[in-house]
Amino acid sequence: MSNKDTFYVTTPIYYPNDELHIGHTYTTTAADTIAKFKELQGYESELITGSDEHGQKLQKAAQEHGQEPLEYINDIVDTFKDLWSDLEVDYTEFVRTTSDEHKKDVQQIFKKIYDKGDIYKDKYEGYYCTPCETFWKERELDEDGNCPDCNRPVEWMEEESYFFKMSKYEDQLLEFLENNPDFIQPDKRRSEMINFIEDGLEDLCISRTSFDWGVPVPIDDDHVVYVWFDALISYLTGIEYRRNEDKFNDYWPGDVHIVGKDILRFHTVIWPAILMAADLELPDRVFGHGFLLVEGGKMSKSKGNVIDPKKLIEDFGVDAVRYYLLREIAFGTDGSYSTESFIRRINSDLANDLGNLLNRTVAMVDKYFDGEIPANKVETEYDADLEQVAQESFQAVEENMEDLQFSNALEELWTLVRRTNKYIDQTTPWVLAKDEDKRDELGTVLYNLLDNLRRIAIALTSFLPEAPAKMWEQLGIEAELSEQTWEDAKTKGGLKAGTEVQDGEPIFPRIDVEEYYEKLDESDTDNTGDNNEEEDEMSEDYITFDDFGEVDLRVAEIIEAEKIEDSNKLLKLQVDLGDEQRQLVAGISKHYQPDEIIGEQIVIVANMKPAEIFGVKSNGMILAASDDEGNMKLTTVQDSIANGAEVS
Repeated sequence: MSNKDTFYVTTPIYYPNDELHIGHTYTTTAADTIAKFKELQGYESELITGSDEHGQKLQKAAQEHGQEPLEYINDIVDTFKDLWSDLEVDYTEFVRTTSDEHKKDVQQIFKKIYDKGDIYKDKYEGYYCTPCETFWKERELDEDGNCPDCNRPVEWMEEESYFFKMSKYEDQLLEFLENNPDFIQPDKRRSEMINFIEDGLEDLCISRTSFDWGVPVPIDDDHVVYVWFDALISYLTGIEYRRNEDKFNDYWPGDVHIVGKDILRFHTVIWPAILMAADLELPDRVFGHGFLLVEGGKMSKSKGNVIDPKKLIEDFGVDAVRYYLLREIAFGTDGSYSTESFIRRINSDLANDLGNLLNRTVAMVDKYFDGEIPANKVETEYDADLEQVAQESFQAVEENMEDLQFSNALEELWTLVRRTNKYIDQTTPWVLAKDEDKRDELGTVLYNLLDNLRRIAIALTSFLPEAPAKMWEQLGIEAELSEQTWEDAKTKGGLKAGTEVQDGEPIFPRIDVEEYYEKLDESDTDNTGDNNEEEDEMSEDYITFDDFGEVDLRVAEIIEAEKIEDSNKLLKLQVDLGDEQRQLVAGISKHYQPDEIIGEQIVIVANMKPAEIFGVKSNGMILAASDDEGNMKLTTVQDSIANGAEVS
């Protein structure tokens, strides 16, 4: 990283064609975390994110919705900002490529490169993927002749365009990568990009005439700037290129662009070439992280496996979401999301390790010292080792954060959390409390526990926005948490004896796995009719006949039923739909024994999105009725009818 007292990190600017999913959240959480960590170390950090609002794809989408492009985009951009607010991302600038300042920046860079002789007009003939806004050579298409990124059909395009002489910078790029081996990370991605460049760079089409939703080319009103040339310059707009020379010089070259590996080529080949042509320095690093997979595959709406981060935050809290994303997956590799691993992380690391450490310690201070932090008067035989682990942990956190290895950094911090828990078991405060001669030793033990909690809280402020403040409040510390530094975290003995600790609720309550899946079961599979107050009242919101027609209700015969291990509420059912068999999960175990429902013909929603309940796949939803007293009855057919028959 640069030897300067500022730190500049960016996310990609996201394309506003839909609401963001957990993959975008992963990228932005990482960028926000490193920005906050550098602030903790004393740097002046800038975190830039934004929205990439031009291009043919957005213009078409707006037309399909009967709206002007900007009108269509504005509502989606608001959802971006809402999500970052929910995630407590502290960006310093949200760059919209439709802003006047950004347009001027793009036009100035374009004109500067044109005047240098590195942009010329010609005719483009080739393949174009509108969803990805990407040009492709025939040899780059997949085996079916589709876009290699999204596997959708490409279109042959012929139009007059301006071209950037990217081929001119091929040797310069290779030389730069050889002299700056840390520019592309992880290292395996560096090799991929070097191979791409060595295959030969072609000049890049950077304008379009077939649509007009873009930044006008400053030398030709018939053209708009190609969306990727436009979007990349947002990294300059974010630190006031052209408007504030002092600020720009303070922060550029940037420290790191954090991007998904699928757009690494744009950031490590096209972007550096543009900067070279514009006589601007290149950023220190581009880090291409892996994909966040679900059930081993990429998220997509067609697969029905897109994870909504806002729902996760609503269910589990922002700290849990951020912790899971940063801890569960090694940054730079692909990782898989599952609800089971999510809950396991919360319960194990946050509730058990950290939450219990705080609860036990504050409770013992209340019990043995009337809630006042005791003095640290003596030393126990375990203190030196505890402090050594603390120093080693903080050093390792620092080193891993420098390498953007968030998972390793948190693991190192949790080494201290677990060692501090072990310190309780070693020193046995409850035994010391029985011996008045060991009261000073007891005070030292509790002081060290509280002090480590103080240090851990400071270190966690980069990762978690809420829990550190709750810890701080329970520790009773008067100094503002926001004023603490990384040095304060590394320094032992920052607590004032006599300060009163404060009782508080558990900062991370354990999640009852079965209860959570029961809620999912009720909302996604059972539909047992738990009505809220609003639903009890006569509603003016009716559905149409067409709406009802979209629900595929079918008669299904239960052919197998068994209890799900470790659950006292769920049954796994195999049902016969006539032309196929399905597996369903239903929360009816308290009302029916498996053997008593074999052969029953029930009604199911056959086109319900598949779900995973308590680790078991469920491909449909049973219908049942329940009353206020908790009684429940399956919806069955009165007389026998063919399995698979439609219900209308």
